[in-house]
Amino acid sequence: MRQEAFSIDLGEGLTLRGNIHTEEAAGSAQPLLLFCHGFKGFKDWGSFPYVADELAKRGIATIRFNFSCNGVGESLTEFNELEKFGRNTYARELADLHALVERIVSGELSLPACVDKTKLYVLGHSKGGGDAILFGANNPHVTGIVTWNGIGDVNLFDAALRKQIEENGVGYIANARTGQNMPITRVVIDDVDQNRDEYDILAKVATMEKPLCIISGEKDFVRLVEAAKRIHQAAKNSELHWIEGGDHTFNARHPFAGTSAPLEEAIKQTAAFVLAPRT
Repeated sequence: MRQEAFSIDLGEGLTLRGNIHTEEAAGSAQPLLLFCHGFKGFKDWGSFPYVADELAKRGIATIRFNFSCNGVGESLTEFNELEKFGRNTYARELADLHALVERIVSGELSLPACVDKTKLYVLGHSKGGGDAILFGANNPHVTGIVTWNGIGDVNLFDAALRKQIEENGVGYIANARTGQNMPITRVVIDDVDQNRDEYDILAKVATMEKPLCIISGEKDFVRLVEAAKRIHQAAKNSELHWIEGGDHTFNARHPFAGTSAPLEEAIKQTAAFVLAPRT
């Protein structure tokens, strides 16, 4: 197993940090999977390094990375850049994905010889599932998309938070795990409201020719269970897999204390989709 860390300077004080997981013994012409974390997530959360290793063992080169404004800086595991978190828009995350893919395609980001860059997949967990669809739907380099308990609507912000932001320029969302109050600024709300059509996830999948794999825990939050159903119903080319007993993180926790049956099933279904023959 080979794991290599990298960082990409995006300018304006922003850095995209990631890890490349490969298993050269798994063969040549391996597909490449980009793993997008979700809201209040990060590349080193709980099971994510384990998932990347397990996919690599199955012959899927995997890149897990931090969005540049996810609030986790050089510490990799602590939210010590809350100012960046507070202005982390979908536009910023999509720009991060574009920057990453551009460097992969150009060869600026060095990958082992076993990787086939023409077989590029994007996987997103939760909010990252929305990013994966919005980015991958029209990107010519993306072969297919996977969502793990993905969102169906980009508006994650309720009326109370919006009122806070309207009155104060900033609102706060509690992070139950860390006890921190996570800021959300007006630029985030404006990005969602001003790009409603461009960020319409259901409309994207309805016209998208490339394959979509929807993997959803049966015990996930009700709104996300319903989102999985709506996305599958709207999609032109999708498959939906329910994970029995699976919650929002497929029963894995942070810090990682070991795998679970739902997580193993999610990994299995992901690998089967990515490794399926395609013309």
